[in-house]
Amino acid sequence: MQIGIIGSGAMGSGIAQVAATAGHTVVLYDTNQEALVRARTQLEHILHRLVEKGRMTGQEVTDILQRHQFVDTMDAFRECGLVIEAIVENLDIKRSVFQTLESIVTREAILATNTSSLSIASIAAACQAPERVIGLHFFNPAPLMKLVEIIPALQTDPGLPSTLHQLMLSWGKYPVQARDTPGFIVNRIARPFYSESIRILEEGLGTKEEIDTAMKTIGGFRMGPFELMDFIGHDVNYAVTESVWTACYFEPRYQPSFTQRRLVDAGWLGRKSGRGFYDYRLGASPVETTGPGDSEKLRRIYERIVVMLINEAADALYYNIASRDDIDQAMTLGVNYPKGLLRWADEWGIATCEARMDRLFNNYHDPRYRCSPMLKSLAQQGERFYPNENI
Repeated sequence: MQIGIIGSGAMGSGIAQVAATAGHTVVLYDTNQEALVRARTQLEHILHRLVEKGRMTGQEVTDILQRHQFVDTMDAFRECGLVIEAIVENLDIKRSVFQTLESIVTREAILATNTSSLSIASIAAACQAPERVIGLHFFNPAPLMKLVEIIPALQTDPGLPSTLHQLMLSWGKYPVQARDTPGFIVNRIARPFYSESIRILEEGLGTKEEIDTAMKTIGGFRMGPFELMDFIGHDVNYAVTESVWTACYFEPRYQPSFTQRRLVDAGWLGRKSGRGFYDYRLGASPVETTGPGDSEKLRRIYERIVVMLINEAADALYYNIASRDDIDQAMTLGVNYPKGLLRWADEWGIATCEARMDRLFNNYHDPRYRCSPMLKSLAQQGERFYPNENI
């Protein structure tokens, strides 16, 4: 099957590389010729680095490059069986692209969007045949990250998720299925990792260094929340938070922070701009987030952030956004959490999680700290998320 990709940025180029490596001919489209040249140059550099590291042969590189077509017209998609859109997160632009695309491809072609949080149903509604539209959300960098979220819209053909599930397995990916809700699995459940950390900082209960240290040394996370926000970029991270918050009718759990908004206003976007929560400019002191500290204070910080993540994961299961296994796999493979959050809840004890959430709510009387009905139900019944497994 020939695969079409719309957008030759980092994500689109990465998806194209994955598809070509899996043996497909790939048509990579962009309106910007310079962007196409840059995408080809970067691809050649990446592939030759893999040869230098012994992970790929020269012939494999030649084959992958020959499977790529770099085009500046959508007419090249006429023979594609699957087209994946990977452009700017703007609903109106995506809808317009899908309308144009539908007039070019065959009736049997599958149309997928790589959106991270926008409504798949709304994108599909722009098409005359919405049943062939689906969400296919890769994680950056696509060649390295195993997770792919498959998101059927209300209109999507019921058999399409299974078809793409098998295709993603053949590409070496781990597919999970999510309901068409804001943020899907990962971008919804991960919000407290950032927002609760900022709240703790704003309250003066810990410095950014202490919070990052707690999550890395006690929690086992690869990066602390402030390091990770700086790495992602505050323009991107804030936009996702605001998008999920707005789409969820201003749910308090997803409320953006003025602290992060001011970083965006100032142009302090993180590593890519030289400053964020930390200073990355030449001559600045190295970021230190693993030094000694008040062990009890660090533990309180860690427990507060993790229980908020657990609560969010429990709510995702309660509202049937995804299955138990898909939720845990999504968080370990999509954002490299040290373990699945629902397994983490079982290890702590469901009653302990409920008590910690209730303590936060009783202290703040803020609806963001309300305990998930799923946690309360399991605690009352003395059950676990994984009842048949040893902890």
